[in-house]
Amino acid sequence: MLSKAKSRYVIREIIKLFPDAKPSLDFNSVFELLVAVMLSAQTTDAAVNKVTPALFERFPDPESFAKATPTEIEPYISRLGLYRNKARFLHKCAIQLLENFDGQVPKTREELESLAGVGRKTANVVLSVGYGIPAFAVDTHVTRICKHHQICKQDATPLEIEKRVMDVLPKEEWLKAHQAMISFGRAICHPKNPECYKYPQLYHFPKNLS
Repeated sequence: MLSKAKSRYVIREIIKLFPDAKPSLDFNSVFELLVAVMLSAQTTDAAVNKVTPALFERFPDPESFAKATPTEIEPYISRLGLYRNKARFLHKCAIQLLENFDGQVPKTREELESLAGVGRKTANVVLSVGYGIPAFAVDTHVTRICKHHQICKQDATPLEIEKRVMDVLPKEEWLKAHQAMISFGRAICHPKNPECYKYPQLYHFPKNLS
């Protein structure tokens, strides 16, 4: 595993490759972001973006999701994986938002994780992207990159990777790192035949780094 200094260097070089990386999910509110991230589990963001316009037109707020049945939600997301489970989660999550949070998406990880269908990664995305609260979300791209480039141990869990990156980088860089690593994972550090070798700066460190 690389030292903290070398790990920081690698991540910052990845940020330099994708300095303008932005979230690929389409949303117009924190609630829409929450729904979109919930839908993105085991599904591409591009696929989610194809279904959310009609979904949000029919169900624009927690009230409309809560009033509907999961069966009524299902047709709008049926092109996505695990859509029946996701419809149930969206329905229950909307009810919880109304009953426990006055219809507002909460701003703490603990409260977010109390919602149906919301895990730590989803909570961290909502906090960082939706509210600008420092957090670092670990997805499959981040996991693959961190292990491939020895930023973390090969058997590190998502929580261990999250803590490692947060320890390596100042908090104002967490969101930039997350977005850049997703872009890097999609474009370069593929699961099969990664092309990271084309970027020697990721392997050759300044002499002053230990």
